[in-house]
Parts: sequence; structure tokens; C-alpha cells
Amino acid sequence: MSVRIDITGLRPERVAVVPSPLAELGMALHVLAEPGHHPGRQGWVTGVTARLDAHLADRMSEADFLWRTTFSDLFMPFAGIPGRDTLPGATLADDLDLLDKLTDDQFVDAGLEIVCSPAYAYDSRRPGPLSDAEMGRRALDLATARGPGQLRFAARLLADPPGVRAWLRQFLEDCDEAFFSEIWSRLAHPLAADARHKTEVLRHRGLTEALAAASPSMTFDEGAALITVDKLVESRTNTGDGGLLLVPTSLGRPHLTVLHRFGWQPVIQYPVSATEPSAPPSVEQITLRMTALSHPVRMRMCRSLARSAYTTGELAQMLGMTPPEISRHLAVLKKADLLTTRRRGRYVLHELDAAAVARLGSDFLEGVLR
Repeated sequence: MSVRIDITGLRPERVAVVPSPLAELGMALHVLAEPGHHPGRQGWVTGVTARLDAHLADRMSEADFLWRTTFSDLFMPFAGIPGRDTLPGATLADDLDLLDKLTDDQFVDAGLEIVCSPAYAYDSRRPGPLSDAEMGRRALDLATARGPGQLRFAARLLADPPGVRAWLRQFLEDCDEAFFSEIWSRLAHPLAADARHKTEVLRHRGLTEALAAASPSMTFDEGAALITVDKLVESRTNTGDGGLLLVPTSLGRPHLTVLHRFGWQPVIQYPVSATEPSAPPSVEQITLRMTALSHPVRMRMCRSLARSAYTTGELAQMLGMTPPEISRHLAVLKKADLLTTRRRGRYVLHELDAAAVARLGSDFLEGVLR
């Protein structure tokens, strides 16, 4: 399984390595929401949480699914600008100005991707929910299964895109003032230095070496003009007549993120830090848990369940299987104590226990979180 980017016809000068303040702010919000994914940032999380204004903390919970479960493409608005070759802004304000330039259809579509279901996004054949009433109703149905917070956000997004835009921009500006500007002042220069280094590698040694320097999980087949990013997801995109962006992140390890939305410029956000979790598991835990994880379907399930809690029905839809088949795989993972389960109304939600998986070793955890 992998994400493949067809770069046929891509000119070398249209490959750029540039940091993005907004993309890094998205990672900062994710680390605050899921500190278990980032053990090396526990001290920073504790410090920010201790001094965070209660009102801002409440506002974070209103739409935390935009950065908790995965990374909304709204944090990379430069990729959606016509021409598909716009670079990230030099400042957070510049990036937010690019967010304002997305059309309502783009903004709503990117927002609903996370609110509803991963299966909702990246389908070029369907009409948008703003122009198609049936798609709008379908979006609300999907959001209902995700919980009342997602349903409220989806309904508001469909009814008042400008209002949500204004809310999101103000929220991100308040986050910048509260905690992000301070850490960005420390990260901006190292990220820029890494970008310059990768650009030099790209210029003098080629794309193959530049991708390998960014992450060993990326390869380039020059003959086929195809970049392959090793992830537990299957998807494909292309640069078309646009460009390709590599965006370094310091906060994001172990996540290697690929924006592959139809019609948007492909973006690869790669980690530059090296903090790794480590804790020796018992032999019994290794035996039981690795047996449970040996099946490729359960590996794919873990990728989804590491990012969010899902119902059996949602997992069946995402993986193209029947609910009984999914239930059998869930039972194996539960027996190995790798899942947590909770009930929300009539829905039973399953989620990967990241701490338990971490005890198997950082290599596996990085694999499912990549």
C-alpha cells in the first residue's frame, strides 16, 4: 500500500521545499490533542496546557477533528490555489490570506472530509455538497455517526461558509498569540535551514536523493515518473500542469503527510526531528500482539484506528468489507488488548491504544502513524 504521485512532465524548477507556518500550526494543534503520538513533546504540551486560556481551550474542542484524527487540507491552502504552483506564505498571516482565497466549494469540501468520513474526500466524480442537495444531506448523515460536535460543525459549514471561515481564521490567530508564535520563533530558522539543504540536494543530486534525504519511506521511479510514499493507505494523484511541494515539519514526527486531493497541488510534509518513543514490551505481549497484527487487513485497520475512533460499519465502508468480517478482526485486536472501546448513543466506537502499540516498538508505531 502506498500513495503514488505521477509527476509526468514536471519541470525541475517547479519542485520546491518550503516551510509553512500554517501547516506547522496544524501540527501543533495535533500534538496538543494527541500527545500520545508525540512522546518527545510532552513537556511542551504540559507547558502550553497549563497556561492556556479556558475560553480558547473550549474553542479548540469545537473542531478538533480537523487536526486530531488526521490533518485537514485546510492547513495547506496554498495547494488549492489555481495554477497548482503557489508556495506557502512567509508568515502565518500570509498563509491565512491564502486560506481566504479558497472558493467556498473548496473550503467546504476540505472541511467535510474530516468531519464526515475519509471515504468522503478525494473523489473527483461526485458533485460538491453546496451545489448538490443530496450530497449535502449525505454529508450530514455521515457527520451524525461521528458525533454531535461533527454534526454541528458540518451543518454550520454547509449553511454559512463565510461565518466558519471567519471563525477559523480568528481561532488560528488566537492560537498564534497564545502559544504558536513562541514556538514558531524557535522552529522557523531550523526548518528554513532544512529546506535550504534539501533544495541544494535537489539541485545538485536530483529528486531521488532529495526524497530519500527527506524520508526513507519515499522512492522515485524516474522511468515511470512516479513518486511512491510508503503508507498504509492506497491512493494516487498527479502534478498535472502544476508543481510539487515538500514541506518540512519539526512538530510532526512520526507523521509523513501527503496531500493528494483531486485538483490540488500535491504536498509532502516530512518530519525533520528525531524524537522516538522506546519502552521494552514483555515477551508475552510481543507474542500475542504481533500475532494479532500479522494480518494485512488488521494493519490497515490500525492505521485508521490510530487516528480516530470508528464504528464497525464505518470501518467496513472504508475497507470494502462486510461488518461481520470487520467484527472478527476487531475481536482479535481486542483480545490482544490493542483497542479501546466506548459507546456514544447507539454507536460503539473502537480506537487503537497508541500506548500499547508503542510498547511493541517505535518502528511499528511510526508505520501506522505515518
